[in-house]
Amino acid sequence: MERIVYVNGEFNPQSEAKISVFDRGFIFGDGVYEVVPVINGKLVDKQYFLERLNRSLAELSIDWPCSQDQYIEVMENLISANQLTEGVVYSQVTRGIAERDFPFPKDATPSLVAFTTVMALLDHPAARTGIPVITTEDLRWKRRDIKSINLLGQCLAKEDAVSQGGAEGWMVEDGFVTEGVSSTAYIIKSNLIITRELSNSILPGIRRRTMLEIAKENNLAFEERAFSVDEALSADEAFISSATTLALPVVSIDGKPIANGVPGPITTRLRELYKNKLIAEAAAS
Repeated sequence: MERIVYVNGEFNPQSEAKISVFDRGFIFGDGVYEVVPVINGKLVDKQYFLERLNRSLAELSIDWPCSQDQYIEVMENLISANQLTEGVVYSQVTRGIAERDFPFPKDATPSLVAFTTVMALLDHPAARTGIPVITTEDLRWKRRDIKSINLLGQCLAKEDAVSQGGAEGWMVEDGFVTEGVSSTAYIIKSNLIITRELSNSILPGIRRRTMLEIAKENNLAFEERAFSVDEALSADEAFISSATTLALPVVSIDGKPIANGVPGPITTRLRELYKNKLIAEAAAS
């Protein structure tokens, strides 16, 4: 069955979906996006993604393309049309269609595009083995807190990491890890979970927010601050979190093992706690 996608009010097979070449998302990368997990056929982490999307749109002065309830309805209809049991829904909102000019157009209507992707989230094979990470220079703009569709910096960083055998890249600026190319970065030292504090330098990850909530609920200590690559290499554990990975252990950085080079107990526990939370949320939907 050909995948069904959504473009500006229409559900069509992906081969028939069309967007204008004058859409500012295509011309300028003028838009924002979200990736939302689907567990057992249900959207999860809904409230947190709506809050972040609302903030990103507001920061760029882009109007919602529809009501928040209608936005959710589009995503749920895509899940149904594609018979998606487990995976993600990607959606993006751009400023819309206008003649190519840098100032914001006064009368453009925001565009909404969305599609589903099948992924193994709950039983990710790398959860058992862990992943290698490669450090790479952070080349991005200075408003990383906005979930912009303009991802060329991340594409360059990911290609740099993958070309060196990494499954993910950790971007480094002024000697400190900012975040993963498409994830939040964490280390664990003496049972303390450490991840960078929120600022314009990193994306306010939904999984980051949830992981810290889970840590607090389970009496796991955490600290929000920057950490260096050297500190990461001397950590007891390291891991990443994102919509597509949930939480995955990092077992090496730049080819050097973290501790004994296998997934650690705290990372494993956090992943299981988060999985259980998502399964319960899906069941209650």
